[in-house]
Amino acid sequence: MWRRTRGPLAVALGFLVLVPAGTMPSAGRIWRRGPVVTAQASEIEPENIEQVWQVEQNTEYETYSNGLRIEKRFEIGNEPRRYHVYPRGAEDLGGRQERRAPAGIVFHTTESQLADFREDQTGRIRLLGGALLEFVRRERAYHYLIDRFGRVWRVVKESDSANHAGHSVWADARWSYVNLNRSFIGVSVETATQAGSDRAEATAAQIHALRVLTGMLRARYGITARNCVTHAQVSVNPANMRAGYHYDWAANFPYPAVGLPDNYAIAAPGMSLFGFNYDQALVNVTGQPFWKGLLLGEEQLRQDATAQGMSVSAYRQTLAERYRRIL
Repeated sequence: MWRRTRGPLAVALGFLVLVPAGTMPSAGRIWRRGPVVTAQASEIEPENIEQVWQVEQNTEYETYSNGLRIEKRFEIGNEPRRYHVYPRGAEDLGGRQERRAPAGIVFHTTESQLADFREDQTGRIRLLGGALLEFVRRERAYHYLIDRFGRVWRVVKESDSANHAGHSVWADARWSYVNLNRSFIGVSVETATQAGSDRAEATAAQIHALRVLTGMLRARYGITARNCVTHAQVSVNPANMRAGYHYDWAANFPYPAVGLPDNYAIAAPGMSLFGFNYDQALVNVTGQPFWKGLLLGEEQLRQDATAQGMSVSAYRQTLAERYRRIL
C-alpha cells in the first residue's frame, strides 16, 4: 500500500500481477420515474429517479433498458445484508432501525497494476483484468467491478455484504450509517491513482458504465443522490480519529458525467457528527474538491459546539465518545 493513497487491494494485487498465476427482479419489472417510495427509503426526501427496467437475464448476463449489461460469471454470495441506521445527530440515544436493502453506493478504485490503454496492449489488459476479477471474487471485495473496457461485472450479490468500505461513516438528511460494508453497495473502477497527485482516471467506457449502473441501482433501491459517494469521503480511522484513511477518488470522480451532483461539496458527516479530524498529510495529497467537504464539516462542528455552549475540543470529544458507543 502506498501510504494511504492506495486502496485496500494495492499490495495484494501488486503481488498477484507480478507473479501471474438480492434476489433479482423478474424481466419486465419497471422501477418507475417519480418520488422514491420504498419500505426503507420512504422517510428520505423524494427524488426523481430515471425509469429503468430489466430486459433480459440468463446465467451469463443481464441487460437493462438504459443499456446496462451485467456480466454474471464471477458472481458469488457472502453474508446476507443486515444493518442498523441511526437517527442523525442522536445516534446513541435509541431509535435505530434495522434494514436489509442497500442505502447507498460507495465508488472505489482498484489500485491494481495497469497496462497502457492501447490496442497493442489488449491481451495484457485482459490478462490483468482477469487476475483482478479472480482476486476480487476470492476476497469478496466489491459488489461490482468495471473493467478497463467498461464491462460491468457483478461479484458479490446485491443481497449480501461485501468487504469494500471498512471503517466508514456517512449520513443523509435523516440517518447516519456506520461501517458501510453492509449498508452501501461497493462499485470499483479498474484504475490506479496517479502517484503524488491522488487523481485517478477512468476510460470513456468506464464512465458510461458508471452512469448506467448507478442509474439502475438508484432506480432499484430508491437510492438518493446524496448517498452516492466516494471511498475517500466515507473512510475514517478510529485509531486516531482521522478522516480520509483511504484516498481513492479523493479527487477527479466524474460526478456530473455519472449523472450525479457534485457530492464533494457535502459537509463531511464524520467530522460534524462523530468528531473526526484530519491532518496536514490529507490536505497535501488530495484535491481542492475534497477539501471543501472537510472544511464544511469542520465549520458545522464549530457552529454546533457554539450552540451547545462548549469549546470545539470538548464538543469534538463528546462526538468521539458517541462514535465509540455505537461501535
